[in-house]
Parts: sequence; C-alpha cells; structure tokens
Amino acid sequence: MNVTRDLFNEVMVPNYNPAAMIPVKGLGSRVWDQEGKEYIDFAGGIAVNALGHCHPELVAALTEQGNKLWHLSNVLTNEPALRLAKKLTDATFAERVYFANSGAEANEAALKLARRYALDVYGEHKQQIIAFKQGFHGRTFFTVTVGGQAAYSDGFGPKPGGIDHVDYNDLAALEALMSDNTCAVMMEPLQGEGGIISPSDEFAKGVKALCEKYHALLIYDEVQSGVGRTGELYAYMGLGIEPDILTTAKALGGGFPIGAMLTTARIAEHLKVGTHGSTYGGNPLACAVAERVLDVVNTPEVLNGVKHKEHIFRQGLEIINQKYACFTEVRGQGLLLGCALNEKYAGRSRDFLVAAADEQLMCLIAGANVIRFAPSLIIPDEDIKEGLARFERAVAKVVNA
Repeated sequence: MNVTRDLFNEVMVPNYNPAAMIPVKGLGSRVWDQEGKEYIDFAGGIAVNALGHCHPELVAALTEQGNKLWHLSNVLTNEPALRLAKKLTDATFAERVYFANSGAEANEAALKLARRYALDVYGEHKQQIIAFKQGFHGRTFFTVTVGGQAAYSDGFGPKPGGIDHVDYNDLAALEALMSDNTCAVMMEPLQGEGGIISPSDEFAKGVKALCEKYHALLIYDEVQSGVGRTGELYAYMGLGIEPDILTTAKALGGGFPIGAMLTTARIAEHLKVGTHGSTYGGNPLACAVAERVLDVVNTPEVLNGVKHKEHIFRQGLEIINQKYACFTEVRGQGLLLGCALNEKYAGRSRDFLVAAADEQLMCLIAGANVIRFAPSLIIPDEDIKEGLARFERAVAKVVNA
C-alpha cells in the first residue's frame, strides 16, 4: 500500500491536521521521514519520548515482556504492574497507585476520587472543584471541563457542574472562591498547554495552605511536568509541596501509552472495589516499559543532566533573541521551555513552527504566542546545538519575511 498524507484525509476523522511529512524511523533525538530527510526532535511527542526514540533499554524491556505476557484483566494482577507501583511509591509521597492508559484517564480517576472522598467524609455539599484558566487536564468531558480553556469544552452540550476557574498565580481570586464546599483544587505545577507558566513560590504555598484550611484535596496534574521533565522526578519536589493526589502519564511510558494516579492510603481507600476501573490499566507491556523508564530517569546522572541541558537551551535562545528580538522571555523549567513572542510577533507561534519544520527541526507551540520545546531528557548536547542552529534559521525566515 502506498501510504501518503492524502490517505489521512480519506480514512481518518478530521480532528487532527498533521504535517505533510510522515516520519518512519527514529533513533535518539533524530527522526527520518519517508523521503529520508533527517529531523532533530525538540518536540518529544509532546513531552512523551523522555529517552528519545528506540532507546535500547526500552526496546529490550518491551521485547522481553512481549515474549512473556501481553494482557490480563484486573480480575488478576501482574508482576510488572506491582513492581512499577512499588517503585513509584518508594520514589514519591504516595502510598497507593491506580494505573490507566493516558493522562486524561489518570485525571478522570483523580477527580472522581476527590469527589468520592469528599462525599464519604464530609457529605454531599462538598463537591466544588476549582481549577485554573488556561489549564489543560485532558479530553474526556469531565477533564476538558475542569481544564480552563472553553474552546476545548464548548459545543458538546451541558457540561459537568460544580467546576469553577480562576487565574493562575492569582491567590486572592482563589481564596475568594474557596469555602467549605470546595472538595478539590486541581493545578499543574507548571502550566504546559497554557503557555509554559511557572507558579510563584507564594502562589504554590498559598494554594496548599488554602486546601488545608478548607479540607480540600490538592491535585497536581504532572502529566506533562513529571518523570524528570523539570530536573526533578516530579515538579512538586522542586516546589517543596506535597499534593494529596498526583497524576502522571506522557513520559512515564517513554512512548508506550500508560498513565497513573498516585495518592495516600487514607484517600485511596475511598475507591472501593467496583467504584472505578480500566480494561487496559496496569497492562503488563506498558508497566514493563514504564518500570525501565523510571529506572533510567530517576538517577542523578539524568536529572542533573536535564538542568545542564536547560542551561544550553537558554544560552542559545538568548543569543538568537539578541539577534532577532522576537521573544519577551524564555519560560519554564528543565526541558519544558517556552519562548514567549513579543508584541510584534503576537499570535504567530505557528509561523515559527512551520519554518522550523522546513529547517528539519520538530518543535511545538503552547497557544498562539509561545513556541514550546520538550525534547528527550537525554538529548546529546551536540543535538541541542545543531537544533538551535536550525531554529535560528527558522526565526530568521519569519523575521525577515
């Protein structure tokens, strides 16, 4: 069969609009398309390919497990799931783990648990969920409603109720909205899709204090910021704040679909047998790969390396901006970085994305005004420098057009 981009239009639902080129091979931080053109990958499958493409340790884990056991229902358990859960609880605040297939499903579980916990412990009045404008928590109807971007949740009929939004980093607005009816506050400890926005120290600590004051659960969505992305295993560690529930996915499987919700034993007991489930959650293949990802990432070598590579990125982007004056700032932490466009180039992030692709560099956007980078956590320094050289050529094309 001759597979072309045109075939997408013939057979796929049109909710995506993928690029014209079709990748067919990846190795490390490089990708090749059908024509044999080589690209440097600063996108990482949207912060998923934490160890790049076809990392030998992950290939070995998948191959080994694939020759043993592929799938079981949750009527049974399996060794890879239990080993992974033990490593996650040993490495974090959590005592209990629930496995799912994606970040959205992990967040769905977190929100359902928060509501069930509040109902069981405090009663029916305690159901309000507060989240933040420009937040993103997935595409199920519940999670997309909790996410603070109406463009993603409008147009599907009546939305789930009891959900309110305030501006990120606006502690006073949050305090004005909270009460004894608040069951949970859900936030990203580093907003991803919303523009790569970091919380102020005062805000992060204030949210935790308000949750404690009103007996509301603090849910950290670390789907994008977790598994080494910020230079900590999870971003909450850098903030010095423990959530009550944490969700993780994307990089957890290094490219193999898996998500997880982490929490304490006290809270977890409210998801009793039959209250929630997932056919594929805890799949042996996914858990075997994720276990190996965790083994590789959760090391001083990789986590310290992320901070070193962040410095190379920032230094290179600063030099580009000195020449072309198109960014107001470089935001983010570790290897989740965003170049915020200045007023002259406002709304044109996609132009930079397209120009980068023409220069054989894969990157991302985070809204109309931010160019986003989320490469492999172990991208070689020379690939960063070559990718930035390609990015500079792309910037020059846009600026000089």
